Amino acid sequence: MPRNFKEELLFTAVMAGLMVLVMAGYNIALADGFGHHFIREVLVGYPLALLVAAICDLGIIGPGVKYLFFHYIINDYMKKKQIRIALTISVMMVAGMVTLMSLFGMVVTQNFGGNVFLTYLHTWIFNLFMALPLQLLIVGPIARKILSLVQKVPAPEQPLETETSKD
Repeated sequence: MPRNFKEELLFTAVMAGLMVLVMAGYNIALADGFGHHFIREVLVGYPLALLVAAICDLGIIGPGVKYLFFHYIINDYMKKKQIRIALTISVMMVAGMVTLMSLFGMVVTQNFGGNVFLTYLHTWIFNLFMALPLQLLIVGPIARKILSLVQKVPAPEQPLETETSKD
């Protein structure tokens, strides 16, 4: 888990960057198939989706999930292994992010035909079925590995300042 804000930003950049890229491709493929404009559509929508995902992650879902987890969910069993904490938080984060990003996707694509609630529910379920395994099996381990490599790098040592006599 990130230990400071700098590590939190790196972790979020890797996590959100990969999740948004794959989920954008997934949703475009579901809606339009793999046409000749597929890659262009993914890349055009990616910056805005990444920005929204980062804001949701850092400002809404992340703080909310951590508050709920550390105040109401964590127990002695989870504390025995760090991976239990990471996986529980990951599942909660996916549920929250899918909830907001599915709504974002519907707004951006103006997908409000028919019954809006059923359209949202359909979108949410399909996104959850893709995002949860993607997070738990691929993106989460990649992000945690990158974070652990960064955390292992020792901080550069500051040279000791010695008092020098001025002539």
